[in-house]
Amino acid sequence: MSLLLDYVKKQLSADVNHPKFKAGDTVTVHYKIKEGDKERVQRFQGIVIQRKNEPATASFTVRKISNGIGVERIFPLSSPFIDKIEVNKVGVVRRAKLYYLRSRTGKAARIREKVQ
Repeated sequence: MSLLLDYVKKQLSADVNHPKFKAGDTVTVHYKIKEGDKERVQRFQGIVIQRKNEPATASFTVRKISNGIGVERIFPLSSPFIDKIEVNKVGVVRRAKLYYLRSRTGKAARIREKVQ
């Protein structure tokens, strides 16, 4: 139990300076991938369909369409493998979880963009 508490405290005190984003935003996540002894950065760009904001285990799910197939990836917010997160577009949505996008394709899957 003590190890778990130490882990939670470490995660809470981790100084991560990611930009603020929410469901509906289009983001690019730069994720470090280690293959053998080499390390490279892979970009994953898509729409944030959910955020889970428990303090120590916060995560977010990004969805994109790749070759006509929907691909979702879950990223822990405090992961040391996330190099940086860029917010490309700020979307206007009225839901916290955008699971309805899974059944939509093409123009029906678009999200209105916030006009600055």
